[in-house]
Parts: sequence; C-alpha cells; structure tokens
Amino acid sequence: MGFAMKLALLLLINPLDPTNFLQIEMENKTVAILNRADYSLPFDGVPLVDESKLARMVEELSKKAYIEPINATINNAGAIVPETRGRRLDDLTFRARFYDYFYGAGAASMNVSYKEVFPKVDKALMSQVRKKRIGQYATYFNAGNWNRVHNIKLASQAINNYVVLPGEIFSFNKVVGQRTKEKGYLQAPIIVRGELSEGIGGGICQVSSTLFNAVDQAGLHIMQRYSHSRNVAYVPPGRDATVSWYGPDFVFQNKYAYPVLIRAIASNGSMYVTVHSFPEMEHEPRNVPSVRRATPEETPDAPSILNENGPTIP
Repeated sequence: MGFAMKLALLLLINPLDPTNFLQIEMENKTVAILNRADYSLPFDGVPLVDESKLARMVEELSKKAYIEPINATINNAGAIVPETRGRRLDDLTFRARFYDYFYGAGAASMNVSYKEVFPKVDKALMSQVRKKRIGQYATYFNAGNWNRVHNIKLASQAINNYVVLPGEIFSFNKVVGQRTKEKGYLQAPIIVRGELSEGIGGGICQVSSTLFNAVDQAGLHIMQRYSHSRNVAYVPPGRDATVSWYGPDFVFQNKYAYPVLIRAIASNGSMYVTVHSFPEMEHEPRNVPSVRRATPEETPDAPSILNENGPTIP
C-alpha cells in the first residue's frame, strides 16, 4: 500500500486539520506528515514539544535518509575503484525547522537536509597503503570440495581490501560477520567437541588461519588466537586460528603508525593473504613456517582448546 493510500485511510479513521500539517520530503517524495497536536505535551496555555516523540521521529527519518559510504577498493585487475560518499540526516537542521513549524502557525513543508558521510578509505589512502608488502601467507585446499571452497571464497571476500588504521583492532568475527545460509554460506564438515558433524560455514578456519600467519609475519600484535583441538591439515601444527560465531575469535591490533591493508583471494585450490602498508613503513617481521604446496588431506575444523596465553577450558 502506497503512502498516499495509507494517509487517506488514516484521515478517514482520524480526521486531522490539514492546516496544521508538516509535510516532510526526501528527494521529492513525501516520507512523513506530522501534526502539531501529536507532538504537544498536555499543558494548557503553554506549547511544549514532546521530545520523546520527536526523538522517535528523528530516528525513523535517520534510517530512511542514511546511505552508507563505500570504501575505495582494489579490483581483480589491480586497479583502484574510487570511494563513494554516503549521507546521513542533518538532525540539527531538521529539529530547528520542526521547532519553527511547531511554534509557528498553519501548515508547512520541508525537504530534509543531509550531511555527507565520508568513507574510511579513499583513493588517496588506498594508493599509498598498497605499495609495500610486509606479510604474506599461502595455504592450499581440495578444489573438489565445492561447499567448503565456496565458504572459503566468501570469507576471503569479506576480509579482502580491509584497511586497519593505526591502533585499530581487527576482529575476524566482526569483519566477516555471522556465517549463515542467508549470507550464502553452505554446509561443510566441522568438528564439534571431537565429533564429526555438518555445520554452516565449514572451511572458514582456513581463512582465519591463513590471515593469522600473514599478519603474524608482518609483526602485528596478536591479541586473541585459539588453536583447534587437534592438528589441521592446511597449516603446520600450532599455526592455526579457529573461529566460530558463538565461540573463539581471531583478533589483532595494528601497532604501527601507518595503516595496513589486507588482500585475500581463494582460487584454484590456493588461499593467499598478503599484508601491505605505506612505503615508509618500518615493520618488525617474524619468522613464520610455510606449508608444503600440495593439496592436503583435509581434516575438518575443530573447536579451540588453546590460546596465546596458554590452555583454556572448552
């Protein structure tokens, strides 16, 4: 049902005085019609705004007005795709115009004002942060295990082109998000408390483990990292990083004075993660054992029992 029809039905049920309306428009479309009386507190002779109702209206308008900015990225051809600015409601201007209407007389209309929302990463930043590679790691997988490969590719895409600013903390679970069917993740083998089962998002731990080894080699500060309950096939013993939405996470912090860029790709049985930064970066690399370039006999992911600080209870 369109807005005009809803308004017509509302007027039939509860007739209002159109001479008191405030019509609010976004991009030449009416998104709300307010009535002065609905936002008045019940005090005789003293017109006061019901601030709680106004706050709810501002929140609703903010949701309708908001457009998320898009960061600059690097495409598969190596070219930088420029950023796109977003927008949000200029709530101070909206409130000022609402008060003019409320304490005035008669009807009024307004086109809402916006403020630009700048992306975290623009083309200029991306052009510099890509220049120096400070860490890299590769793992391998069975390209014939289609569901698992699909999950690995989805998670790789989620962390690809991610820029971690100086002092910023990167959480794998927050960046990748919950692994659900709605987001495209598929059933693949996992291990839950030592028992083989099927779970949504199986294979994700290969992505987090490859990322761990790359950022560890780059000398970044590992804040939280858990190992599986048994060795996995895609990294050397003790070099894995298990993750699950309701359980362990992989977390690191950019301790450097320059931003760092994560590049990730999974293709043709290989998972690659590289870490980059500004050419002026002086990093502190660590020695990280590599894996043999071969398709492993895959062992499904398992829950964690160890972290960077020693043993924990599952």
